[in-house]
Amino acid sequence: MNNSFVNFGRMTWAASRMLLVLTVVTGIVYPLLVTGIGQTAFRHKANGSIVEVDGKEAGSSLIGQSWNIKGTDKPDPKWFQPRPSNSDYDPLATGSNQLSASNPKLVKLVRDAKERVAEFNGVPQSEVPKDAVTGSASAIDPDISPKYADIQVGRVAKANGLPAAQVRKLVKDHTDGRVIGFMGEPRVNVLELNIALKGLVAKR
Repeated sequence: MNNSFVNFGRMTWAASRMLLVLTVVTGIVYPLLVTGIGQTAFRHKANGSIVEVDGKEAGSSLIGQSWNIKGTDKPDPKWFQPRPSNSDYDPLATGSNQLSASNPKLVKLVRDAKERVAEFNGVPQSEVPKDAVTGSASAIDPDISPKYADIQVGRVAKANGLPAAQVRKLVKDHTDGRVIGFMGEPRVNVLELNIALKGLVAKR
């Protein structure tokens, strides 16, 4: 038998065995191992950081969602509102609008948004923070700045018949500091804050 043919057969068999081994290791063993670790040590995060209220899914603490009056696209004054988003609770709709800071379209969008936010919350436009009128890089950021939460306190308190001081304390209690003390900025998770607000209203 031709030696070259024999060598080709051996190499093919060796390559086939290697392909089989790597397929089993990287396609079955590794995924199962990572999934097992995730479900054991980080079950909540591995499953999407889903937040439940009364046994029902209220949303994910990782994905922004709207808080509108039911059946409309108008923001509900009873709830703290998120920053502008490309989606409503859709993790697939990530990505910014790609408009430059000097783009006339973006400038107008921001100007109009600032007017709406100021009027909705009853504050001067000078008090409206940037995150109230611009989306994040991912466009589905679930957090807002403490400053944006703060300008909403008066409106939320009035709409729910609560003392402003009580609502302001709620914001303070749900404000997370910088990661490891120096990374990022202080932030407030809108979903978690509104869930706490719902509980506060129920206790009236």
